Amino acid sequence: MPLMPKRVKFRKYQRGRRKGISSGGNYVAFGEYGLKALGCGWMSAQQIEACRVLVARKFKRGGRLWIRVFPDKSITKKPQETRMGKGKGDIDRWVAVIRRGRVLFELGGIPETMAKAVFKEIAYKLPFKTKFVKRRG
Repeated sequence: MPLMPKRVKFRKYQRGRRKGISSGGNYVAFGEYGLKALGCGWMSAQQIEACRVLVARKFKRGGRLWIRVFPDKSITKKPQETRMGKGKGDIDRWVAVIRRGRVLFELGGIPETMAKAVFKEIAYKLPFKTKFVKRRG
């Protein structure tokens, strides 16, 4: 079952704005290393799950992953070859709205070289540019 909220105030949302700078979640809080977004966009529940599976396969038992984003925005889609009108379409998927500067994933308990390699592979699966960041202090 994909990542999605248990319940929401409204089933269907408007598209909103994808540009801007992230006001929260823009520093490494839990692990030692993080993957920070350098662009804005939507990150789907499938993309988050693909990244989680990739990390699980790489680590086997060692290390810890923190996922700092959650897909809480519903995206609707109308069926193909449907005429205009007749209301908003059905929910197609769930996405997380990502703004520039947001820390997406964090890793801990592994060497820096391994963390960099894992984050490089994760970056291939994402729809925007990212960068490797370390915890301050």
